[in-house]
Amino acid sequence: MKVLALLGSTRENGNSEFLAKKIVEGTDHTLVKLSDLHIEPIVDKRHADGGFTPVDDDYEQLVQHMLSHDVFVFATPLYWYGMSGPMKDFFDRWSQYLRDERFNLKEELAKKKAYVVITGGSSAKVKGLPLVQQFQYICEFVGMELEDYIIGSGVKPGEVKEDTLALTKAEQWNTFFSK
Repeated sequence: MKVLALLGSTRENGNSEFLAKKIVEGTDHTLVKLSDLHIEPIVDKRHADGGFTPVDDDYEQLVQHMLSHDVFVFATPLYWYGMSGPMKDFFDRWSQYLRDERFNLKEELAKKKAYVVITGGSSAKVKGLPLVQQFQYICEFVGMELEDYIIGSGVKPGEVKEDTLALTKAEQWNTFFSK
């Protein structure tokens, strides 16, 4: 089982990154920090004559990663009660690549499993639930199974290390992914 961990934070060594690394440690995985890539925001041409035009950025590298992995771990801090900007840009570009006949992306994504890691501050375990629902809708749209999620508590880097429930679940996922 090959795991693709997509990190949505713009912060170095943040809480969502910490949990994601704990989850994939010792597994067959690829870790991608979305903020390290050049990903242009979507220019919506779904209904324009000719459709989408090619974009010169790193997104096709992500498409190749998605095609070559079995499981996705989407890790994002809870920013203003939603996913981070880099994670949102990542998903927005699906509108373009789901229509790109070279990849059959929707069909391929339906074969994958998704896991979500969210970290945030005050009452994150409640305030993060609408974001879990958003991930569920995204997965349903492409026929991908959202297997599970973790919402960890922590604002400053390292604070999530005090969230024993999140750490325990991260270790369980790691054991499962290591099989």
